[in-house]
Amino acid sequence: MTIDVRPATDFEDVRAVLGPKSPGANVCWCLSYRIPSKLNKELRGPARGDYVAELCGADPPPGVLAYEGDEAVGWAAVAPRSDTAFARNRKIPHVDDLPVWSLWCVRVRPGHRKQGISHALIAGAVDFARARGAPAIEAYPLDNGDAKVDLTMAYAGLRKNFERAGFTCAAPTTSVLAGHPRILMRLDLR
Repeated sequence: MTIDVRPATDFEDVRAVLGPKSPGANVCWCLSYRIPSKLNKELRGPARGDYVAELCGADPPPGVLAYEGDEAVGWAAVAPRSDTAFARNRKIPHVDDLPVWSLWCVRVRPGHRKQGISHALIAGAVDFARARGAPAIEAYPLDNGDAKVDLTMAYAGLRKNFERAGFTCAAPTTSVLAGHPRILMRLDLR
């Protein structure tokens, strides 16, 4: 199986990975960390998808998609930290003043898991940020050791997957997700 990772410019493919089964549902659409909390609460139902459709047409697009053939099978959200809630998050520290990029969501569609797609997505997000001049990229994965993680909450990624991609622990955080501490991991791209 060959996995191809590309910028998320095709909204229908983003919808296939992130969108709800019911068009009126209020799913995340990977907006929770991307936009201010007030706007996140105001966007309801189809307005959330409409917002993401606009992001897919922006430069840079909102992340990357993994494809198996022509089918979108995974997603990773990546953007300059300054354009995300991580710029103001009190639980996730700033290591220094570098204009780093954040990688905060890795999602693989059911039926395609345990095939290495998350690893391809992390590598693709790193390449995406590097190509756009990012000096470093950060992630905020769960430090779960060998403990199982609820798949719904595994979107932040797992420490071991980021270590495998060359990221190193840069700082502890006070953030906890699904009962597991999150850590700040970083990969220098210079």
